[in-house]
Amino acid sequence: MRFRVILLGAMWAIAAAGAAQAQTGYDRRGGDYLSFQIRNGDPAVCASRCERDARCRAWSFSYPRTANVLATCWLKNKVMPRNEDKCCVSGVRGAGVIEPRRGPIEYSIDRTGGDYRNLDIAPDPEGAPCKAACDGESRCRAWTYVRPGYIGPSARCYLKDKITRPHHKPCCISGVVR
Repeated sequence: MRFRVILLGAMWAIAAAGAAQAQTGYDRRGGDYLSFQIRNGDPAVCASRCERDARCRAWSFSYPRTANVLATCWLKNKVMPRNEDKCCVSGVRGAGVIEPRRGPIEYSIDRTGGDYRNLDIAPDPEGAPCKAACDGESRCRAWTYVRPGYIGPSARCYLKDKITRPHHKPCCISGVVR
């Protein structure tokens, strides 16, 4: 019996730890008591603010949609369930921001330099139109997609003829194709 209680306790702790992680692509709707804009557009600022506020139990961050609408942070006084939504990053108090790690796509990475062409493209939470543009040109070796609202009202794609060093920036999604 004691072993079963310990095993159940360990399983609950593992499940609770998994639920405490903040992740890109999720929103927590409801429970808001404070919202504010984040000029630099970094979701880590939202997570940090929640840590410093005793009332905060969870938070949601939304990326800017246009140059006129800055990134916004919502602090919550209760933990609401997460809902899949590419607009946002959310988490509970005590959880840092975890970017998805899927194959060749680099979330929150800007590869500055090496640009030979840039273009306005349709907004996409994974930068797929920018990757497709790079895949379609033999000269392109890497790409950087800039979310709308960071450098202008629309999404922007930078095609690169050389692979440059990655830099952490929440504005961007990058990838290397050749």
